[in-house]
Amino acid sequence: MHEYDTVLKALLQSPQSTVLERITGARIERWLNVEFPEVQQTRVDLFGATLDPNHFVAVELQSTNDLKIPIRLAEYALRAYRRHGVFPDQYLLYVGEAELRMPSDLIGPNFSFRFKLIDIRDLDEETLLNSPFDSDSILAILSRHRDRRETIRRILARIAKLESGRRDDALKKLLILSGLRHLGDAVRAEVKYMPILDDIMDHDLLGPLLRQGRQEGELVILRRLINKRFGPLPAWVDERLTQLSVPQLEDLSVRILDAKNLDELFAS
Repeated sequence: MHEYDTVLKALLQSPQSTVLERITGARIERWLNVEFPEVQQTRVDLFGATLDPNHFVAVELQSTNDLKIPIRLAEYALRAYRRHGVFPDQYLLYVGEAELRMPSDLIGPNFSFRFKLIDIRDLDEETLLNSPFDSDSILAILSRHRDRRETIRRILARIAKLESGRRDDALKKLLILSGLRHLGDAVRAEVKYMPILDDIMDHDLLGPLLRQGRQEGELVILRRLINKRFGPLPAWVDERLTQLSVPQLEDLSVRILDAKNLDELFAS
């Protein structure tokens, strides 16, 4: 989850985000870099100090169901208490796609530990999309969508209005987070309708990502067309297709209507 983890932390810690304040009810004054000095290094995902010197907030990000997560968070709580002398308010923000199945407590004969467990899909999508902050609107890609395509379009419309540097960064974060919902192809498909598409395609990082997405989409369609028209694809055809550019693939999609066989289809 490292790539997703980095993006989520950046968005949630941004001064232009209201998500964690909405979840915890606390305004974070500053974020602390907390790495507990143990034989096995333990780093809390997000650990914030509020204006109250005795009130800390710890947020763990999780993209998969880990039934032993209460043990890890209990260890964090005890180590935080050892360092700061108070227990933090602890939250686990679940961002995965599978149904949430984790427990939120750890109970023993003489031991009791609980934390707040939140599925990011339970955050109101409209609130995120209508937030004045771009970080919130990007996080809406992980919410429970009424209309996924419309949600993607609204997020991209916000991103398109940003100046070049912020726009590229926001789009990169959106593409990464969309992987948590298997929406990468859907995002790339909608990007082509953005008014700043040419600028994005020229971007050193985003351009290749988007071109790759378009090429993969064209390949899927063309393979299906060839299979329907001429039967199963020979190995040489599949190898040839992977070497073609998007315009060349689009040209083949048109020529397949008139080609009598595979040799004629691939004739120069």
